[in-house]
Amino acid sequence: MLLCGPSGSGKSLVAARSGLPVLRLDDFYKEGDDPTLPLVEGSSDIDWDHPESWDADVAVEAIARLCATGSTPVPVYDISLSARTGEETLRIGRTPLFLAEGIFAAEIVERCRELGLLADAMCLSRGPATTFRRRFLRDLKEGRKSVPFLLRRGWRLMRAERSIVARQVSLGAHPCDRDEALGRLAAAAAGRQVRQRTAA
Repeated sequence: MLLCGPSGSGKSLVAARSGLPVLRLDDFYKEGDDPTLPLVEGSSDIDWDHPESWDADVAVEAIARLCATGSTPVPVYDISLSARTGEETLRIGRTPLFLAEGIFAAEIVERCRELGLLADAMCLSRGPATTFRRRFLRDLKEGRKSVPFLLRRGWRLMRAERSIVARQVSLGAHPCDRDEALGRLAAAAAGRQVRQRTAA
């Protein structure tokens, strides 16, 4: 199950409430000294909301490994440092379903589908003003970046939110709010469990 949506749309909250094992796709960001990182147009700020700031290939490899073996190494990423600070192993055992969530999840919908790994893909949307407020308070609390950077980023993302959602939907993610997302996750988990018992 892939879960995307603008930064601050509530993906982590849905993931926590889903009861499913979770792969945090934001841990696959590139490091701050990577020369391939994109910049915000007309600025020296790194554009952390651009798909090229993220390593899609490694993320897909991790998803495929989880599906095949039930475990995978994943980087530990510190957003405030823009750096990977270690590695840990995510183990999901024999669970028939897990959730991979992050702002770039829609970028790998088609690849996961082609590999036969995709159960569903959803895009959370709560409205630009709500998302701006939640994102800013979260990032400020966690000390992710400087306040001027957070304000510039927040204003830019608020203006772009509708186009961000439209792009993610065009890539194959179903638009929904928190309650619908939780309902789809619960239905998919129940369906997989029934099929697993039948196959056994």
